[in-house]
Parts: sequence; structure tokens; C-alpha cells
Amino acid sequence: MKIVLLGAPGAGKGTQADLIVKEYGIPHISTGEAFRSNITKGTEIGLFVKSYMEKGLLVPDEVTIEIVSMRLKEDDCKNGFMLDGFPRSIPQAQALDKATSLDAVINIDVSYDVIYKRLTGRRNCSCGAIYHVSTYTSNNCAKCGKELFIRDDDKEEPIKKRLEVYEKITQPLISYYEKKGLLKTIVSSDAISDTFLKVKSILDTLI
Repeated sequence: MKIVLLGAPGAGKGTQADLIVKEYGIPHISTGEAFRSNITKGTEIGLFVKSYMEKGLLVPDEVTIEIVSMRLKEDDCKNGFMLDGFPRSIPQAQALDKATSLDAVINIDVSYDVIYKRLTGRRNCSCGAIYHVSTYTSNNCAKCGKELFIRDDDKEEPIKKRLEVYEKITQPLISYYEKKGLLKTIVSSDAISDTFLKVKSILDTLI
């Protein structure tokens, strides 16, 4: 199956993506992770991407499209894939249409109040672990012991800008894919497992 996950920043796409990978065994292609990997390594493109992410802005289409197009050509994508964080604009969606066909686009609908609580309470570790202050109160990682930090794009002002950008550039994708008959919208629950059951009920029809 070839699917795309849509939703505002903090809607829980990454969490649901992990569950989908475990259940269906398709590769999870996240542009966000690819961007952060380059930032951590200090590559030229990573520094370029960082300057945009810190301001709560989207990375230019040509850069993102190139990264994703190369990834879709790899062997593990022959039997399907799941895109998370791409496409984020109509031009990206049109570029994806030229590269491949999709089976479904799942839109995870979450209120902005919930999103603010999720993102401002998130804590990260350089080892890749992620925690939330609502369930984890230590300032150090449970896995490696390093001090946790708040990502620049998880601070209040960048979050506000990210949501504004989402409304202007990404939200039109809902209508774009609805017209193509691919869109499936689910209202996310606070319970991760409940949200996944809704996602699974859609994906099982594609098998």
C-alpha cells in the first residue's frame, strides 16, 4: 500500500506512523527525520534546513522534493510506503503524482489547543528519545542519561508560525486529495490506541 499521513504539526502523525510500520511492515518515510539527521551531522543542506525550521517555516519545495524522490527509488519502497510530512503543499503533491500513485491519504484531525499542549510539553534527547512532561518529569533521558532539551520548533512562537504556515500552504491538500477520492479523515483521540484502530480500519481495506 502507498499512503500519505496528513495533519497539523503535533497531530500525532509520527506516533501513528510507528504503529503502522509495526502492523504492516511498509517503510516510513519522514522528511522531518531526514532533515533533523542532516542538521545533527552539520551538513550543508542541514544548516540550510535548520535556518527554516527555527523560524517555523517550511523547507523550500525543490529541496524536499529532491530528497523524497530519491528515497522512493530505493528497493524497500517497491511494495509500498508511508509518507509522513510530505507532501506539504500543492506543488509537492503534484510532484508526487508524477513520481507514483497513492492508495489513500489519511488526515488526522486534532484541535489546536491539544496541539499546543502536546508540542510545548515535548522533551527530546540527542539519542533520539522523546518524552512529554505529562508522563515524564525527569530532566534526563531514561535511556542514556543525557540532559533533555526543547527543540526550537517546539517553542510557543515557532509553533504559532508553523500552524499559520500549515493553514496557508498545507491545509489546501485536504481539498486536493478529497477531489481525487483519496482522502480519509479521522478525528484523533487522546488515546493513541483508539486513534490507531480508526487508522487500521481504513488500511485493512487496502490489503
